[in-house]
Amino acid sequence: MSQPLPHTVKGDSASERLQNVGLQLPDLAGNAYFVHHRAVGSSIHISGQLPYKDGELLGQGVVGRDVELETAKELARHAALNCLAAAVQAVGDLDRVRIVQMLVFVASTPDFGLQSQVANAASELLIEVLGENGRHARTAIGVAGLPLNTPVEIQMVCTAV
Repeated sequence: MSQPLPHTVKGDSASERLQNVGLQLPDLAGNAYFVHHRAVGSSIHISGQLPYKDGELLGQGVVGRDVELETAKELARHAALNCLAAAVQAVGDLDRVRIVQMLVFVASTPDFGLQSQVANAASELLIEVLGENGRHARTAIGVAGLPLNTPVEIQMVCTAV
């Protein structure tokens, strides 16, 4: 049975709701080795995104040892925001984005066990901004390490509506 949506921010469009939570979509730097998104049929696969803001990685370390839960949650929100930017590159407009699946990697100690709470912060952002289009299937995984020693990396599959 489906649960009611968490809080959706007021606003007539997804772009307006994003602005109302005090965020804007970043510009994603290009990379010679991979693309930020790839469409396969109606699915758009978003490459793993790190918590970058203005070209700067916002945190490093292992959650449960070097990084507190609340910090990891904020980093997850930034990684999700970068995923949304990649989705908009693919479909052209935030109002056309529907999240299908999200995979959240959390570099964490073996006994941390709260990866789903880190992922909840990213899920909450998606629902605040996209409403029902932000609800998704999800997996949260604890890993030993991530690129650049970042605590969080998020990968998504989305579609255009």
